[in-house]
Amino acid sequence: MRHAPAGLLFFCFAFHGLASGVGGQDGGEGEGWRMEGRGNPKRSRYDVVVVGSGPNGLAAAVALAREGLGVLVVEAAALPGGGMRTAELTLPGFRHDVCSAVHPMGMASPFFGSLGLERFGLEWRHPEVVVAHPLDGGRAGLMYRDLARTVDGMGSDGAAWRGIFGPLVERLPRLWHDLLGPLPLVPRDVVGLMKFGRTAVRSAASLVRGSFRTPEVQALFAGNAAHSVLPLERGLTSAVGLALGMAGHSGGWPVVRGGSGQLAAALVRCLEASGGEIVCGWRVRSLAELPAASAYLFDTSPGELASVCGSRLPAGYVRRLLRYRYGPGVCKLDLALSEPIPWTNDGCRRAGTVHVGGGHEEVEASERDCWGTRQNDRPFVLVAQQSVCDPDRAPAGRQVAWAYCHVPHGSTQDMRAAILGQIERFAPGFRDTVLAESVMGPAAYEAYNPNNVGGDVIGGVVDAGQLYTRPVTRWNPWTTPAGDIFLCSASTPPGPGVHGMCGWHAARTVLRKVFGRRVSLETH
Repeated sequence: MRHAPAGLLFFCFAFHGLASGVGGQDGGEGEGWRMEGRGNPKRSRYDVVVVGSGPNGLAAAVALAREGLGVLVVEAAALPGGGMRTAELTLPGFRHDVCSAVHPMGMASPFFGSLGLERFGLEWRHPEVVVAHPLDGGRAGLMYRDLARTVDGMGSDGAAWRGIFGPLVERLPRLWHDLLGPLPLVPRDVVGLMKFGRTAVRSAASLVRGSFRTPEVQALFAGNAAHSVLPLERGLTSAVGLALGMAGHSGGWPVVRGGSGQLAAALVRCLEASGGEIVCGWRVRSLAELPAASAYLFDTSPGELASVCGSRLPAGYVRRLLRYRYGPGVCKLDLALSEPIPWTNDGCRRAGTVHVGGGHEEVEASERDCWGTRQNDRPFVLVAQQSVCDPDRAPAGRQVAWAYCHVPHGSTQDMRAAILGQIERFAPGFRDTVLAESVMGPAAYEAYNPNNVGGDVIGGVVDAGQLYTRPVTRWNPWTTPAGDIFLCSASTPPGPGVHGMCGWHAARTVLRKVFGRRVSLETH
């Protein structure tokens, strides 16, 4: 059966899962799987070579190795992982997530769920409060994993929240298979897709004004929808708020014990247990330098694919790759803290994620401004408090925090003061807890990982004009005009997020087109 590209969970990314990599800086210390230097492949020929070891590259490699194929993964950085890396960016003993930090889509991923990654050392940690959104005056909107508990705390908006999320959550996990996959000719859950779609097509701004009345709940939904990295007045941005709410009320928004690098470590162990190999410290400049293989998969940006494989691809296709659109960048702070952030609202102190940006109008203004040249002086800030539920992140009694805002593409403005100011606004005395800080802007993110073009950490704009055409308009978006070259990065459906599903779909395509096999997720 042929499939057309689809998946409405393309939006669930921003702070959760960023891109995979063909280049970057070293990750954290003390990982048992640390591999430095170029090394050497063990064989002169493989069935498949995967370039880039982000969540999608590793997912593709694992899926293919588990089918008995000879698989080599090549990574430019000294550590595998792409966006899944952890490092001591501030002070010794403080472990910071370099890119992805919180993983709702990692929990929701049908492929990751099929692997039993806990056998390879993965341990999820869940905060009591999934996400909090503080407002001036000490109020806050709170979302828990338990839908009933969330609704009970929402007052007059509780019924509306239950009416939106209850019918969707009860259809999980089956609905995730349709939303995270290519659109099947016969969806598994037609009713569920219809329930999701009739709300998802709306703009988040219109849904907030039309469905909710309390400032706390309006801000809570707007903050979730702002992970779209789109102006919230645009259609389809409600899909983001829906998807993240569904994830929060089912699997939650967990962090990985010890840092996101441990998710990469578990995937590498799973790959090696299936007979796959990985070589780090090898920046691929040309397809000709790679070992012979029947298929090559690229967990890279469309531009990097064009650069490495341009001689094998039609000129028209290369031009289309180079026209791929990127959106706003990010400016991120990693903070070593002497104590927990002193939020005025107690619920914020128990949350793994805090959305900082005031009421929904303020969030909308910030997300609108980052698409222009004006930098908002009160940005919407996404804060992850990993050590709320993972004490392994910092020395005893200390804490780590991770905070970023969206900025115009390629911006050079240092947003450190604005980010700190927004947190201080809702947590007076916060600045006094900061022991050390590290900042990464768009240029630093692109240097860390070439997939983050202009600081865009989600692999390119995901709007109505670039939803079904990631990276170009093709019936099967993971293929290229060259029959042995494939793309598996977040620049393909279902898009950004640490879920590995782009890689799994690409692997399934390779199995069918190159090796004449079919693979079903349920059989593994």
